[in-house]
Amino acid sequence: MNTTNTTPAKKGHTVNWMGFVYIGLTILFTVYGQVVIKWQVNLAGEFPPETIDKVWFIVRLLFTPWVISSFAAAFVASLAWMAAMTQFELSFAYPFMSLAYVVVLVLSVFLFAEAFTWQKLAGTLVIIAGLFILTR
Repeated sequence: MNTTNTTPAKKGHTVNWMGFVYIGLTILFTVYGQVVIKWQVNLAGEFPPETIDKVWFIVRLLFTPWVISSFAAAFVASLAWMAAMTQFELSFAYPFMSLAYVVVLVLSVFLFAEAFTWQKLAGTLVIIAGLFILTR
């Protein structure tokens, strides 16, 4: 594991800040892509019942600038993830990707007026607790 760009944390431990920046960028670009796709699908209207119409519905979406930007964001997220993998073990870094769900949940409530239920709150708290446990 690479220990460059680290800052002292607790006595005897260091924090790899650049690794966490790479993970954060991965989450940011992943969330951007998911939210943009949801936004564009909502704008496109109801999914047609006929197969050929379904194909054209998807093709039209594929070539909108916003959807293309979501694919670009997925590519950038992959690059950031590759950088994160140079800093951390996969089993340490991957649980942080669950934070994408937390961010998407918050954004979906505010941007798309999706329901925020006690079950979603409980699940989110379990995710955060799991992340805390896994990264200790």
